[in-house]
Amino acid sequence: MVPNGSLVVKLIHWVLVFSVFLSSAVSAEVIDRSESGFTLQTQREFDATPKEVYDTLTLEVHRWWNLDHTYAGKDGMMTMDTTPGGCFCESLPGGGWVEHMRIVYVEPNKLLRMSGGLGPLQSLGVAGAMSFTLSEEEGKTVLVFRYQVGGYFAAGTGQWPAAVDGVWDVQLDGLKRLLDDGVDNGRGLP
Repeated sequence: MVPNGSLVVKLIHWVLVFSVFLSSAVSAEVIDRSESGFTLQTQREFDATPKEVYDTLTLEVHRWWNLDHTYAGKDGMMTMDTTPGGCFCESLPGGGWVEHMRIVYVEPNKLLRMSGGLGPLQSLGVAGAMSFTLSEEEGKTVLVFRYQVGGYFAAGTGQWPAAVDGVWDVQLDGLKRLLDDGVDNGRGLP
């Protein structure tokens, strides 16, 4: 017999709330969803300057992007051109290429915004807006990642938000590993 049932229920409630808070602090989160779209948002903290984070994000995408989430599955195929209308692209063997997203807004060391649907989202009637916002707080750089996707999902969004959320956790963890430890994502090599 539980001596004070309502106290136990309240304690369990707060333990669950606290564990959700802790897990969302280190992983992407689906912050809203409907049958026609969803929004992901997360943040990562780096012991690096905003310039170092921005440069690694944009100039070294081939090092932090996990090869399991590419078409080519090979090193050195991912690039990001941050000139006006630039391409977040992947070269394919045999001379082909994939435009993953289009660069639409650049404020170096502060904000990068892209438009498009990544991976299998490309083949759907959807559009996406992805932002990486950088700020310096207490000697660290905070990166806030946000990806909003909307449009026509024939059968609703279903598992898309969770799947895309999982992929972005892997990618942002790779960026953090490269900046913090110098380790290329998915390769284990310095």
